[in-house]
Amino acid sequence: MNRNILIGYQLLIGLSDTCTGALLVIAPEFTLRMMGLHAPADALPFLSFIGAFVLAVGLSCLFGGSVMIKRGSPCQLEMVWLLTALTRASVAIFITMQLLGHTLEIGWLTIAAFDGGCVLFQAIGLRRGWLAHVAR
Repeated sequence: MNRNILIGYQLLIGLSDTCTGALLVIAPEFTLRMMGLHAPADALPFLSFIGAFVLAVGLSCLFGGSVMIKRGSPCQLEMVWLLTALTRASVAIFITMQLLGHTLEIGWLTIAAFDGGCVLFQAIGLRRGWLAHVAR
């Protein structure tokens, strides 16, 4: 896989999650409205709590991007991909189950699809060894 594409991917998902997580922490209602989603007012503190985890995933991805740019250890980058893929898979599965149970509105499907797509991309990349040559 092309090094520039992988760096771009890493920085894009890192910035996306970092910004979304930070916004969820400080302004959850505004953030959901920007995403076209709704939540009851009493759920907003919990959404801020979830935002802290989204922020952590984003910062982890940005760390992975810095490893790529600095040509650091491929093992560090593989660990970032593995752990963020596990987190994203959990989110995608949870949201999908909630959608099937009709407890979340259909707009949440975009988050499940985004996270599921990242999981698929990273799983393929880990399996094919894309990162072995990118960081070095």
